[in-house]
Amino acid sequence: MNPPMNILVPTDFSAQAEQALDYACQLAGKLGATVHLLSVIGLPAMGVPELGAAMAASVIDDMVKDNQRGLDALADARRATTKIGQVLLRTGDARDIIPSVAEEIGADLIVIGTHGRRGLSRALLGSVAEYVVRTSHVPVLTVRTRKS
Repeated sequence: MNPPMNILVPTDFSAQAEQALDYACQLAGKLGATVHLLSVIGLPAMGVPELGAAMAASVIDDMVKDNQRGLDALADARRATTKIGQVLLRTGDARDIIPSVAEEIGADLIVIGTHGRRGLSRALLGSVAEYVVRTSHVPVLTVRTRKS
């Protein structure tokens, strides 16, 4: 098996995701690999037509702009030490988008942060990382938050 050369790092801008990104950047540096960043905006079902499409579009536009700025900042902060590839922003369900983007860009590794939830909170909130581990066609490395 060859070492990974294209590493996809999904981010939700949490501390866990940033630690996963830092780990991926260190790994990429040692392997000569490229790190690709992905943020997925989960759009809730807009079941209230009275809100109006203009308001919904305005809120979505703001979310897209904020996430793009955040992605660009993460990438720019690491460009001096890491080969940064694509910086991608998508909308939809992260559980479906992450494996799809991995395939689209030819990623051979996904590095994803995990919150390490247990019990009821895990049952209620689910786990994007766990779902990606179970469904991805490429290896997935999960990075759990370090205790300070």
